[in-house]
Amino acid sequence: MLLNTEQAHPDHPQLDRYDTATLVDALAADQACAAEAVRAAGPALAQAVDAAAARLREGGRLVYAGAGTSGRLGLLDSVELHPTFSWPHERALALLAGGEGALYRAVEGAEDSREGGAADIAAAGVGALDVVLLLAASGGTPYALGAAEAARARGALTVGFANNPGAPLLAACEVGVLLDTGPEVISGSTRLKAGTAQKIALNTFSSAVMVKLHKVYGNLMVDVQASNAKLVKRALRLTMLASGADEAAASAALAASGSRVKLAIVMLKAGLGAEAAQARLEAAGGSIEAALRR
Repeated sequence: MLLNTEQAHPDHPQLDRYDTATLVDALAADQACAAEAVRAAGPALAQAVDAAAARLREGGRLVYAGAGTSGRLGLLDSVELHPTFSWPHERALALLAGGEGALYRAVEGAEDSREGGAADIAAAGVGALDVVLLLAASGGTPYALGAAEAARARGALTVGFANNPGAPLLAACEVGVLLDTGPEVISGSTRLKAGTAQKIALNTFSSAVMVKLHKVYGNLMVDVQASNAKLVKRALRLTMLASGADEAAASAALAASGSRVKLAIVMLKAGLGAEAAQARLEAAGGSIEAALRR
């Protein structure tokens, strides 16, 4: 049976005859289905977020595994966690079929190796506290299936993301997230809305997990890494918004806190020095709200 993602789109049989404006509109409009597919997967994503947060609180890692576009999207999500949420580099690992070389060009046969997926999981030392995200638009990529089987055998939480109903990857994982995007405007090109849905789903999943882990205060990104001029300004703005302090006071608190926004906020709102504020935050599990109640 032909997979949904491989079928010809019924609405665009003459795509190559469209004028440019119509062509662009058709390609852009079809992307809206990606967001709809992610919203439909909301219950599964919520289940995955709660299960993942519980393990990550105990020191587990996020491990992304996939091939081709799916693998590259996993890598993208993994590297964005540190500057956005101060998530440690060593606790966000991306496994890509074919290794680093596959970032830039296809490595023939790598995605077809079930053994390769299992070997990469073993080499990464995946364990029971880890959360392994398996990504495959088809849901049947051997590399992802091998990785899922090996990760689950090691006791890790496995979350599978696939774009076809009934995909083997969804059944192979503890939590299956179906992103049912249907046929592509360009038949079989899952870098289009299938890839967009995966990107949205990963954004949603990892951001929700970080909220659960107290990386956000209200809706402010308070664990940002101020690693460049833009982010230094952002850290100051966030500190002012969260604490109500003026620019001078916020700047002084950030300087005393080592540019740690969360710490500066607690210092300002609780009237504490850096050491006492840090102790409160640690006792509160990193939650600003809980630290301010102490």
